[in-house]
Amino acid sequence: MNWRRKIYEIVEVRKDSISSRIYDYGMLVFITLSIIPLTFREQNELLLWCDIISVSVFIIDYLLRWITADLKMPHWRKWQAFLLYPFTGFAIIDLLSILPSFLILTKALKLFRIARLMKILRVFKFIRYSRNVKILFTVLRKERRILFTVFLFALFYIVLTALIMFNIEESAMFEDFFDALYWATTTLTTVGYGDIYPATDIGRFISMLSAILGVAVIALPSGVITASYLDQLREEKNQKENEK
Repeated sequence: MNWRRKIYEIVEVRKDSISSRIYDYGMLVFITLSIIPLTFREQNELLLWCDIISVSVFIIDYLLRWITADLKMPHWRKWQAFLLYPFTGFAIIDLLSILPSFLILTKALKLFRIARLMKILRVFKFIRYSRNVKILFTVLRKERRILFTVFLFALFYIVLTALIMFNIEESAMFEDFFDALYWATTTLTTVGYGDIYPATDIGRFISMLSAILGVAVIALPSGVITASYLDQLREEKNQKENEK
């Protein structure tokens, strides 16, 4: 077997092979290792080595995927696949998870902060290796129209209740329209921090309606996602049984 084909089947293809599973689980370990330094404000030598080791593995992983890009994208010519791979979604995430460790070598404080912030993007590398997260993204893509409709409805209701509250409440709580938007958002999502609240009876009545409606707005997309997620799991299960 061609050595590039073998590498491709280990790093890219999701099939029931021990080597591919070991590689995926190993990458999950190194992704977790790379995130540990972000949980500390002060860096020491141990945390620095965690970052160096994990980034070294990320670089190797990035290069392995790049040299097998033509196998991943067979519909492109070989040179086009090698040229376009760095601009694909996962390749960009991989690159952004590597670059901050090189930026951090500079002494500029601002660059240090930007680099530390960019390292958070490493969390997104879990998507590549998590089957459940991939299923969730598939579900979100399939139900995007319904979810977008719910989002627009929630946005419309937030603006509407914010306008009403801003005009009927004359207390110091609502100094500007942004305060009203903040109140409307926290009330609709049933969070209700309590730092901004209405003082009039009609304002409290609107708050009650908004909180009740918020339960329905949160429950609707949750039900849609759950039902679609279970359907997707059944489809994958039936697919596996048919392949056998």
